[in-house]
Amino acid sequence: MLKGVLPLLLLQLLDEREDYGYSLVVRLHELGFPDLAEGTVYPALSRLEAGGALGSRLVRSSAGPARKYYALTPTGHDELVRGLDAWHALLSSVTRVLPVPHSARSAP
Repeated sequence: MLKGVLPLLLLQLLDEREDYGYSLVVRLHELGFPDLAEGTVYPALSRLEAGGALGSRLVRSSAGPARKYYALTPTGHDELVRGLDAWHALLSSVTRVLPVPHSARSAP
């Protein structure tokens, strides 16, 4: 399921600020996706860039090779808005079908 929502997560994070791949992985880990691998994030960034949703620029780094920073394009912003609308519609439908987890139910 995460692979399906990963592009939306990346668009949201990059809407907040320009960033580079490894930093995005760290941010996602901190936000509750500890098992997310770099090998999943980088191809997703490449697909978003190839589709015109992201632009990029290389920035020299004092600690190793240049970093590729990504930023949302106007197309990416439009994709983010459409994706958020679709996500909220899906979430609404799913919560009508799936029961509330036992741990979230209040005690009788």
